Amino acid sequence: MNRTILEIAGNDATTFLQGLVTNDVARLDQGLVYAALLTPQGKYLADFFLIQHGSAILLDVDAGLAPGLLQRLTMYKLRADVMITPSDLGVSRGTGDTPQGALPDPRHPDLGWRLYGGQADDDGTDFDAIRVAHCIPETGIELTPDTFILEAGFDRLNGVDFRKGCYVGQEVTARMKHKTELRKGLRTVQIDGTAPVGTAITADGKPAGTLFTQSEGQAIAYLRFDRAKGAMQAEDARITLPSGA
Repeated sequence: MNRTILEIAGNDATTFLQGLVTNDVARLDQGLVYAALLTPQGKYLADFFLIQHGSAILLDVDAGLAPGLLQRLTMYKLRADVMITPSDLGVSRGTGDTPQGALPDPRHPDLGWRLYGGQADDDGTDFDAIRVAHCIPETGIELTPDTFILEAGFDRLNGVDFRKGCYVGQEVTARMKHKTELRKGLRTVQIDGTAPVGTAITADGKPAGTLFTQSEGQAIAYLRFDRAKGAMQAEDARITLPSGA
């Protein structure tokens, strides 16, 4: 787990983030807040956790996205009383006994806890198996610059608030929620065999989606719902929807 922690401080830190991210920053007094920053067109730029840390707010993001996110946040800062600096805090996670000071992962109870401070660590949990079972996307795998967050299930993962007011990309996200039926999105599928992440899925020879993380006979797939029926193929692997899906 390669994460970067940014510290966002200053008198305007809360209002600054509230106008940018998909979730309600006012919920920080209740624990971790999972959120994303979007483009004005409603597409994914980064997902992260927000944590109250004294008078500042910590932002826990994938290390590969951190430089671009820092640059983007600095651009939005303008004259706001906000200071954004990298922190040397580490983040640990696990699913066993909860250490003192750890906070529940807000995306799903099976993802356990996250603990901030000290050296980064992981208790050896197979998080890919948990992600696949519950269709939880991962930065840089299922979540890419082409992602619309509702197709990735952010409403189900407590990553978006539809009542908080305006944020970057809010208009597109709200329209997808209230005015359209999703025609594409991530789903957990059954897989017989294996294929590389990013392999195209076909149904009756027609493009039907893309295969992503795989674990224990299941996989996360991005599907076109109108074509994702019956048996599908991803190279030599056979893809099917779970019964009742």
